[in-house]
Amino acid sequence: MHVIESIIMALASVRSHMLRSSLTLLSIGIGVFAIIASSGITGTLTQTLSSQLADLGENSMLIQRTPTLQFGGNWRKYQSRPDLTPEIARGLRHQMTTTQLISVSNTSNGYTVETTADASNPDVAVIGIDDLYFQVNAVSLQQGRSFTEQEVTLGSNVAIIGTDLLPLFNGTSPLGQRIKIRNQEFIVVGVLERKGGVLGQSQDNRVLLPLSIFIKYYSSRWDTSVDIAIKAYGKDAVSATFEEAVGIMRGLRDLKPWQENDFEIDLNEALAGQFNNLSAAIVVVAWVSGIGALLAAGIGIMNMMLVSVKERTREIGVRKALGAKRRWITRQFLIESITLCQLGGFTGVLGGLAVSYSATLLVRSSALPSLSFVWPLEAIIFSVVACTVIGVGFGFYPAWKAARLDPIEALRYE
Repeated sequence: MHVIESIIMALASVRSHMLRSSLTLLSIGIGVFAIIASSGITGTLTQTLSSQLADLGENSMLIQRTPTLQFGGNWRKYQSRPDLTPEIARGLRHQMTTTQLISVSNTSNGYTVETTADASNPDVAVIGIDDLYFQVNAVSLQQGRSFTEQEVTLGSNVAIIGTDLLPLFNGTSPLGQRIKIRNQEFIVVGVLERKGGVLGQSQDNRVLLPLSIFIKYYSSRWDTSVDIAIKAYGKDAVSATFEEAVGIMRGLRDLKPWQENDFEIDLNEALAGQFNNLSAAIVVVAWVSGIGALLAAGIGIMNMMLVSVKERTREIGVRKALGAKRRWITRQFLIESITLCQLGGFTGVLGGLAVSYSATLLVRSSALPSLSFVWPLEAIIFSVVACTVIGVGFGFYPAWKAARLDPIEALRYE
């Protein structure tokens, strides 16, 4: 029998026994859903965190008003904290003895960049930086220069652009040319080195401005707090720099000894390790549960196929009497079993992707504006392969039993 005909017969079997088929396919869908949803959510968060930590660089730490990632219901506590201001950053730099590599920045998204010839999509990130930004963060220039201390202090109308914005200049050098962002004009003095995309999210679609002018025109009214990046002079000095920064920050925030910190300070390596451990544990639990559900669903598939063999005994007898070979019958029932598994798996994949994408949108709107959805391709491939293996493994015995029916006895079956 042709493969397409076997698939059609499998779908007809699902329609004719809707309740029984739905329960079996639901168990497969639940298993695949757990695998896809967990992989999609943790993959998205891990990729975004890795990208942010890569920008921060080695031997570095980041001070923020709220945690990089927020779990649980403490977001109200974090949102009620006072802002981190450039004045606090200056006080920190003045008092620090272990390092002077302290940079201040802030980011706002969703802007349009205009030139005399063209305009970008309204998805450009605008970042306000100081003159030490390139020394502290793992960011470098492809051409041009960075901002001077005077330009940052005076709020000069100068800008550094990412390579995604180069097409706006029609092949000419952007250095010295003007761009406009929300009716403010800037002269381009530098171009960032290309970083490429991270699974669909470009790291080059950005404009860097002096922090003072950024705060004046582009700081988000929902989050005016700045980020303070600190870089130790060496790996051996990270611990001492971290402890000194915490102590000075508590003094600058006028915190009493018994009061907890009203800011977050994270070492990039520690933060990455903690989150990777957490995400790995979540994925392992979800995958074990999902695989268990798939194995349980395999038993349902076997039972469903055995019932199908019994209901179609006379049909099998007629085919064998007309010359159908055993391998043809075996192949037919195996294809039907695999089709049923893939149908349930397809439902689980769609459900898992829908949930993980919705979770991405929710987290993006509440905590991480830069979050972009990461397709869990490995989990999808695994699910397709797993459903195929389940279909073959649990469908083989019913197929073998059908292929070895005696044609005479099968034709007599009522």
